[in-house]
Amino acid sequence: MLLVSPEYEGVTESWFSPEFWGECAEPVGAGGRGSAWFIRSPGGQLVLRHYRRGGFAARFSRRRYLFTGYSRTRSFLEFDLLSVLLDRGLPVPKPVGALVSRHGALTYEAALLIERITDGVPMPEHAFLESDALWRRVGMTIGLFHREGLDHVDMNCDNVLVAGEKVYLIDFDRCRLHSEAREDAGWKGDNLRRLHRSVNKRIQSLSAQRRDELWQVLMAGYYEC
Repeated sequence: MLLVSPEYEGVTESWFSPEFWGECAEPVGAGGRGSAWFIRSPGGQLVLRHYRRGGFAARFSRRRYLFTGYSRTRSFLEFDLLSVLLDRGLPVPKPVGALVSRHGALTYEAALLIERITDGVPMPEHAFLESDALWRRVGMTIGLFHREGLDHVDMNCDNVLVAGEKVYLIDFDRCRLHSEAREDAGWKGDNLRRLHRSVNKRIQSLSAQRRDELWQVLMAGYYEC
């Protein structure tokens, strides 16, 4: 089953195979985990991602998930969520297509195509990582998503992309929108704590003291939103 954005024509199942693109497919480094590729398509730059299991479940199957209906598959859910977030004016990549491949009656594999954010770099790789302005923008962006009720369950540095003066969030697998977004909602704190752990793990080029200072700048931006 294939789900395609109305803005795109000619998208087929082949588009979801890196082999189809040949030299026009480049494996993603940071955060890619061997299951994502940058694609140079005739219509522009894309990102292809195959869904992979992690943790204990990966011992049984890396790529297959239990099928309980197309609307509940990983790729279709993320495609729909990205569409909603875009409609709300939030800085996310545009979805291009989602693929679900059935394997018998019980399991499926999934893949997603999105537009690549040109010139976007993961936060830890930014040239001006020690800039207060950068961290404030990151905090304000996260605050904007939280105000809209977006619970990003994998909030880490590599899922924060910076392109010029704009900050984007990416990778919305298993994320969800809450109808209510109270300031004291527990999921907001979970998101921020996960990001803080990622900052301390991934950004070793800065001293612990400087990371703490910049984290306070990020939080100030978060509450400004």
